[in-house]
Amino acid sequence: MNPANLPFDAEAMLQGLRLWVECESPTWDKAAVERMLDIAARDMAIMGASIERIAGRDGFAGCVRARFPHPKQGEPGILIAGHFDTVHPVGTLAKLPFRREGDKCYGPGIYDMKGGSYLSLEAIRQLARASFTTPLPITVLFTPDEEVGTPSTRDIIEAEAARNKYVLVPEPGRANNGVVTGRYAIARFNLEATGKPSHAGANLSSGRSAIREMARRIIEIDGMTTDDCTFSVGIVHGGQWVNCVATTCSGEALSMAKRQADLDRGVERMLALSTTANDVTFTVTRGVTRPVWEPNAGTMALYDKARKLAGHLDMELPHASAGGGSDANFTGAMGIPTLDGLGVRGADPHTLNEHIIVESLAERGRLMAGLLATLD
Repeated sequence: MNPANLPFDAEAMLQGLRLWVECESPTWDKAAVERMLDIAARDMAIMGASIERIAGRDGFAGCVRARFPHPKQGEPGILIAGHFDTVHPVGTLAKLPFRREGDKCYGPGIYDMKGGSYLSLEAIRQLARASFTTPLPITVLFTPDEEVGTPSTRDIIEAEAARNKYVLVPEPGRANNGVVTGRYAIARFNLEATGKPSHAGANLSSGRSAIREMARRIIEIDGMTTDDCTFSVGIVHGGQWVNCVATTCSGEALSMAKRQADLDRGVERMLALSTTANDVTFTVTRGVTRPVWEPNAGTMALYDKARKLAGHLDMELPHASAGGGSDANFTGAMGIPTLDGLGVRGADPHTLNEHIIVESLAERGRLMAGLLATLD
């Protein structure tokens, strides 16, 4: 089976993808993510998959697991792992509508990562239409919380990965048509400053502002960044009345490192910031963490197969480790051969300029189909 001969049609795929993109699904909106999972579940049921809905927890939506018919059903096979949550709140379509401009198409979540998830299903659909039976059974798992570190579904992802020989992750492709063979380690932290209240107009000097303490600590945390380990504060909430000295202020910070040992040292530095002085308490607690994924021989052998397939499709396919976590951090760290960044080409994820290169839907779809057709 030559994937180059499969009739992938980027324009037709784009129209199917539009329904997904226009179903806005920010992580924290459980009902919105469930609506997106409903659409995908229906699409895969029409394709003949056995659909299982897994209930969510901790306020998040659930998961959809689809197993496609196969003579070796139940044996270790290929897991395609994706997520349907995005960082864009409901209403973003007003500012970032689904629109085509030349070779680009825009929309919330179209690049990260609905485009990659859609092309993965199209690859399965094309193989089925060609009456081709893949050497290994295929399972698709779509989850609801990757954008916030996968706090509620890591155990499901790891359990499903352990049942399979390979994991393919259609997160956004690299700008140079590359794929991802490793991911940096990432840790999240919860920050809490507690001060002393007072009336900001009548008795300002007797208060101790939690907001002021948080501002001071943000500068300190940002200043901890080195070439080996980065630190940033991305969320801050504080105060309720402008005429009150703020008693509490909360925030969230992120740290990333190429090596686990560097992240571990970074975690120690962050936790050491917890102190109490001058009637102000600052507390740092560790949140969810993604382990470093360093490619093993199995992952590199998987990449080599993908590279050769790409060559037959007249494409270069460079690889690299990448910052920005994904659920491949978990499966790769488990030692399971994992290939990430198999999704569409595009740019500007998490922004109001998020877009894909339309032709990459078909290009990357053929590559995915080739992998599914040859991995054994």
